[in-house]
Amino acid sequence: MKYKFTINGEQVNGGTHYDIENPATNAKIGASPIATREDFERAVTAAKHAFSSWSKVSDSERKDACHALAGVLEDNMEELAALLTHEQGKPLNGLGSRFELQGCIAWSRYTADLELPVEVLQDNEEGRIEMHRKPIGVVGSITPWNWPLLIAIWHILPAIRTGNTVVIKPSPFTPLSTLRMVELMNTVLPNGVLNVVTGTDELGEWLTEHKDISKIVFTGSIATGKKVMWCAAKNLKRITLELGGNDAGIVLPDADPKVIAEGLFWGAFINSGQTCAALKRLYVHVSIYEDVCIHLTNFARSIPVGNGIEETSILGPIQNEMQYNKLKELVDDAVANGARVLLGANPKNGPGYFYPTTLLADINDDVRIVREEQFGPALPILKYTDVSDAIARANDSENGLGGSVWSSDKDKAKAVAMRMECGSVWINAHGAIQPNVPFGGVKSSGIGVEFGSEGLKEYTTIQSIFGL
Repeated sequence: MKYKFTINGEQVNGGTHYDIENPATNAKIGASPIATREDFERAVTAAKHAFSSWSKVSDSERKDACHALAGVLEDNMEELAALLTHEQGKPLNGLGSRFELQGCIAWSRYTADLELPVEVLQDNEEGRIEMHRKPIGVVGSITPWNWPLLIAIWHILPAIRTGNTVVIKPSPFTPLSTLRMVELMNTVLPNGVLNVVTGTDELGEWLTEHKDISKIVFTGSIATGKKVMWCAAKNLKRITLELGGNDAGIVLPDADPKVIAEGLFWGAFINSGQTCAALKRLYVHVSIYEDVCIHLTNFARSIPVGNGIEETSILGPIQNEMQYNKLKELVDDAVANGARVLLGANPKNGPGYFYPTTLLADINDDVRIVREEQFGPALPILKYTDVSDAIARANDSENGLGGSVWSSDKDKAKAVAMRMECGSVWINAHGAIQPNVPFGGVKSSGIGVEFGSEGLKEYTTIQSIFGL
């Protein structure tokens, strides 16, 4: 099947297409259109034209539209989940495609009900001053391949809720589910408010450099984020960047290894580890190190890995060959440098990009899989004897997205959490994001935040009115 763009509310054929494959089977599942410069300009023009009217509709109309989008997602959940599984690889069940669609619906409904009321900054004998928040314009959205639909919703809903219009470019690895979702969403939106184009890397450059796009929201790697920022600087676009994470977890000596094993596993291996805010490095006190290794390994062995379309699968393959090869290289390097393999690290030959759940012990901080973000189902487990040393090692990274502390004493855990250099810290969990809590990174893990009222503000400009 050849998929189409959605531009100005209409389905538009692409002149050329490229095949998308199922990462579990390597079978072709559909063809994505490749946008020409003309296609792209039509999408931007449609969004710019729609902004002139959409930015002026009432707040209640925009709220109703966002609730209608949630309804569309709910009505088409099974179709979108199946398509997502076929192109991304994640299972239908567990924390997979149905879970992702449920997240899309929940985030849409929560965002729909957010408010940014006028703030009165002064009201006295000298006069009244009000601060108003206004939409920015056309928002360019660039989404990754790991959570294609959920991250698209994180970009689209706050933009539309605040009166902006959108041109979205999904990852070339997973474009089909976004193309279909935007097509469905256009059944309840005015023409031009939400447009989607797909294609090659040059499409991202067009998007970030275009004079009629006023804001870029990007989720992806640090390296690409820097390129986005450089391109956006040419005409001072506003940006929100949610970039890579190499999240550290610290297990304190009072933690119960058996109790925390399940939480550690899902913190690291949700979406087969292909999550920015997944647990990527685990520091465990020497007194309980072996017990944590044993219980975590036992739990990991119980989780089935397979073709996501099979209802029994809980974890699926790596999404693409490039990431599979990178992960294999990092694990092989760790083993060559003396890592003890507790589980995995020996992938079978295809079909599909299946990499076994892998746990690596007795590893040091200088090995590549500790220094670099592996973005796959492999977790290095490191020993420490002094908590201050563990914190210093956890902070010794250009990344600063998330972190976690594992302990039977929440006060002790909080004290450690406050010393970690990252945007979010979880206690006895990892990566448990919520739509009401701002989420973003420090250091090289990003600029700006998403979610909640703070995330909504990122899609507005401020206008102060004096002398009222």
